[in-house]
Amino acid sequence: MCPPCPHSSFEWLLNPLSKEEFFADYWEKKPLVIKRGQPDYFSSLLSFDEVDRVITTLDRRYPDVTLKNAKAKVSADQYTVNGDSLDVARVYQLFAQGSTITLAFLDTVVPSLADLCRNLEREISCPFQTNVYLTPPGAQGARPHYDSHDVFVLQVINSKQWTIYGTPVELPLAGQGFDASVHEIGAPTLEFTLEAGDVTYIPRGVAHDAHSGDNVSLHVTAGALCYTWADLLLELVADKSLNHPTFRKALPPGFAAQDFDRAAARDTLRNLLQQLSASAELDPILDRFVDEFVSACPPLLRGQMAQSANLDSLTIRSAVGARPGAISHLRTNGTSASVACYGRTISFPSHAAESLRFALGRAQFVVSELPCDLDDEGKLTLVRRLIREGLVLVLAP
Repeated sequence: MCPPCPHSSFEWLLNPLSKEEFFADYWEKKPLVIKRGQPDYFSSLLSFDEVDRVITTLDRRYPDVTLKNAKAKVSADQYTVNGDSLDVARVYQLFAQGSTITLAFLDTVVPSLADLCRNLEREISCPFQTNVYLTPPGAQGARPHYDSHDVFVLQVINSKQWTIYGTPVELPLAGQGFDASVHEIGAPTLEFTLEAGDVTYIPRGVAHDAHSGDNVSLHVTAGALCYTWADLLLELVADKSLNHPTFRKALPPGFAAQDFDRAAARDTLRNLLQQLSASAELDPILDRFVDEFVSACPPLLRGQMAQSANLDSLTIRSAVGARPGAISHLRTNGTSASVACYGRTISFPSHAAESLRFALGRAQFVVSELPCDLDDEGKLTLVRRLIREGLVLVLAP
């Protein structure tokens, strides 16, 4: 996988905290608040004007655009036409009356947010999505709740006051969403204000709410849609069931009867778990998650037309580099090397593996620096292939 872009990388997001400290002390454990005092820190990601452009010109529809107000019920029919088309004038009227505009999946249409997601995905190995929240002064979009995915909250413009409560469900699964009638949020445990340029991390299951100050607030929430050990175990059991009939046997006849003796069933369960444990292999199951993750990361190939046009002028002295945001996975065996990317697999001869690892892992290098036994023409052929596939960029022909 290629090195991260410095202006949307994980290190940039957490600065001055190191990613090693983050994973050791905060990830899935407790909230993190980073105060910077740099109002323009996230200005490259988004602006009021860009949000207005998205709302007014891109034909975004409900439910990708929703309005929320913690103090009053806002229904979709108040700001949509024909079920899902936005009545943009009405959207802004409700915004002026205190409703927060929520724009989901904005990383699919705003390149800077797509870059951010790809760089976070590369570090954490799970899909990310961004939601954007435009909140009028003195307003609150959502009541206290928890999310079923971890979130990074990037305050882009002005400020928002946050309150952290308890943890009704520790590390909930995707299907364990917040239910105000069931889950008690507990007493406040932390209160803070995010100013422009600040960021907070909130683990899934930690209850929270937020409200804007005296000015319109704009923030981005990057949500981590993590794969869990539960997901892997389910896949492992499914794989075992497909290949071993013992796991496919019916439950004992009459198991629902009042006088059913469960002793034998308990022994059977223990035996099945022992079989599962004794034969469990991580690699083939984990490889499936690798493939699913890599396939789920859309390519960011802006400028590919110009890149293709540069192929004929490429020389052994040309400067090239791994394409920022390209997520791939290299596998090798005795006879071939392959690169999974963009939902497909690209095959190469096995002797190219070292060069592939080098090329996909460096932001800049000269073609002649490829570490392999290929002659100059062979190196150029390999680099041209990687450029055509959208994995490498020409930086200086």
